Amino acid sequence: MNDDDRKPTIGDVARLAGVSPMTVSRVINDSANVRPETRAKVEAVITATGYAPDPAARILARAGAGRIGLLYANPSNAYLAEVLAGALSGARAAGLLLMIEPSQAGDPAAERLAVSRLVAGGAQGVIVPPPLGESAATLDAIARAGLRAVVLAAPSRSPGIVSLKVDDRAAAREVVEYLIELGHRRIGFIEGRGDQSASAERRQGAEQAVASIPGASLSVVEGDFTYRSGLEAARRLLAGTPRPTAIFASNDDMASGALAAVHGAGLDAPGDVSVAGFDDTYIAANSWPTLTTVRQPAADMAHEAAIRLARPGAEPEPIRHHLITRDSTGPVPH
Repeated sequence: MNDDDRKPTIGDVARLAGVSPMTVSRVINDSANVRPETRAKVEAVITATGYAPDPAARILARAGAGRIGLLYANPSNAYLAEVLAGALSGARAAGLLLMIEPSQAGDPAAERLAVSRLVAGGAQGVIVPPPLGESAATLDAIARAGLRAVVLAAPSRSPGIVSLKVDDRAAAREVVEYLIELGHRRIGFIEGRGDQSASAERRQGAEQAVASIPGASLSVVEGDFTYRSGLEAARRLLAGTPRPTAIFASNDDMASGALAAVHGAGLDAPGDVSVAGFDDTYIAANSWPTLTTVRQPAADMAHEAAIRLARPGAEPEPIRHHLITRDSTGPVPH
């Protein structure tokens, strides 16, 4: 810590301890889901820095104020579970109350109503996961209500809105470069929803990786981030001649659908077709075979969003992705 008047934050503790803010929160709240050696490390940093959860936020929460909201309209239950866990953890760490409100993406009236319900419930800020973070109706309603906002996995559309996102283009490029290292040259790509910038950025990253390798090609089929769309998109890719030797889907739900399509065609993954996804939700570790994917730390992002709403002057920390290689990818078949 610098010798100035700034109080240590949960982000400072996490950085010094080499863990995520969510792990620090678990230690503070005496969660059992922390390894003893990690707990000891975090507690040592807390002692050294003098960090303490914001007492003002806790007082507000006890007084019935200090409320933040979470809007959701994401078709992926796996992704939503990650976001919800992180938002709850972050709100608890900041001493805030979390209100959860469903919305309906693509229906401006329903989106405005969802925001108005949060306002009526006393919310002072809102966490906005995709796809609502890029919806004009939702963002306009938030601005009109004067709410602080943090959008997840989307760029900020306003100077007053904080954005927490990974570098989607770099992450997708890394996945395809890994597939190329395994010898794959015919790669299928299942794109996400067109109304989310992450979809275009992931496609661009995949295209950049392929463009640098002579003889490599990328076949693109559109999906909508659902299992069903991944299944149908992968069937179309596998019906091509020659078929791809690897399929990269823009999220784990679609990748899980792609695995089902591979198996349904009487093929082996990764023996005949490698499959990779994006997000590293619980689906990835529980698929058969387990899914190679990009870890987008959705829970940590949502946790950090709650902290940012409690302390609006704090600078958001960079969100890093990680390529997680598992059993669904392997060398190109010969």
